[in-house]
Amino acid sequence: MRRDFLKVCGWAGMGLAMPVSQSNLVRAEPKRPEPYAGPYYAVFNASGGWDTTYLMDPKGVNGINRLYKDGDIVTRGKHVFAPNAKHIEVGMSNEDFYKRYGKELLVLNGLDYSVNNHSPCKRYMATGKLDSHAYPTFAALVAACRNPHSPIAFLTFGNYSATGNLVPMSRVPYIPSLQKLANADGVNGSSRHMYHDDFVQDRIEATLAEQAEARVSQARLPRVEQAQSTLYAAQLNSQALKRVTPHIPKDTPKERLARQAEIALASFKAGVCVSANLTMGQFDSHANNDPDQMRLIPELLSGIDHMLRRAEELGIRDKLVVVMQSEMGRTPNYNKGNGKDHWSIGSIMFIGPGIKGDRVVGATDEKQFLVPIDPKTLKTVKEGGVRVRPEHIHAALRAKGGLADDAFSKQYPLDVPNEERIDGLWG
Repeated sequence: MRRDFLKVCGWAGMGLAMPVSQSNLVRAEPKRPEPYAGPYYAVFNASGGWDTTYLMDPKGVNGINRLYKDGDIVTRGKHVFAPNAKHIEVGMSNEDFYKRYGKELLVLNGLDYSVNNHSPCKRYMATGKLDSHAYPTFAALVAACRNPHSPIAFLTFGNYSATGNLVPMSRVPYIPSLQKLANADGVNGSSRHMYHDDFVQDRIEATLAEQAEARVSQARLPRVEQAQSTLYAAQLNSQALKRVTPHIPKDTPKERLARQAEIALASFKAGVCVSANLTMGQFDSHANNDPDQMRLIPELLSGIDHMLRRAEELGIRDKLVVVMQSEMGRTPNYNKGNGKDHWSIGSIMFIGPGIKGDRVVGATDEKQFLVPIDPKTLKTVKEGGVRVRPEHIHAALRAKGGLADDAFSKQYPLDVPNEERIDGLWG
């Protein structure tokens, strides 16, 4: 009777399952996941298409912008950016963002998205592959290569989030949801009111371990063995999630990106998460481009600032790689509704360990068309250069993360000839 009771209790406490690939389908031996110690990856998505000329690629000529002129453009170090402090009400201005992070920031202008429709562009930017729905996002790939057995290895809050069946996709939309996951054995997620005391929890784990060993050893079919292993792994991961509890903020931020950042950071700090896909939408400013972008860009920068500052407080800033991107830019002209439509040229930004900052790679001309670069020197060239596309960025990210030779990366190759690789991107 006691054994049956413990068995039922164990089932009731079941949490998240471990991922399974073809390589571990046979004789999978689940173990208590060790805390993942980094590096951590956060990808910020400005969903809808940001206006890069109001941020990192200013123009001020040819009527491309209406809020500033060429002479108003601000320079700080190697960066030039659009002035917007006088045009925003809340959030972080470009001036403050570059003052705080310019020395760490790498900007690439003149990114060729090749198409200008939302769905294929999001997929292309997320995976580096335009013509396939099977490829995983970079965030999912790095989670699978680095530590796929983390309870919530790949955390996503929306946007394109394909995994390539390499790692589970975890969604934790609210901080109270994270609290309940972290304390699955607590009454309403409370760590002070537990259903079982430590003695019972220890007995549950011991019993589950015995059962898992017996069932796996008796299994005759690989899929049956894998199912038994996954069942046991669920309990192990449920226990591992308890490490998140001390890092959950007491007060929930009001800003949407700050809330996402807090969930990701608590999971990073607890060692249960490798990567997070953060997103905020509404950038598709077909009407009233200027007020929309002046509302959204400061909110985006404020969310990035929140993550970086809180990462510093948690002691993981030196292990955090941040990618800031969008699936398209905005046209160099306004439409009849004072908006800007889809433009297949844009920019991307990076901050993190191993990334040399105070640098701008690539450019667009005075009409907002991209200028090719020499892939070796990274300098702009008029002839014989490379039009940098998402696959070039992803190849560089894979190389930086040490993923290029991983079996999962080789399963999803990128079409980048050696002579086009921008290996010096990170400086």
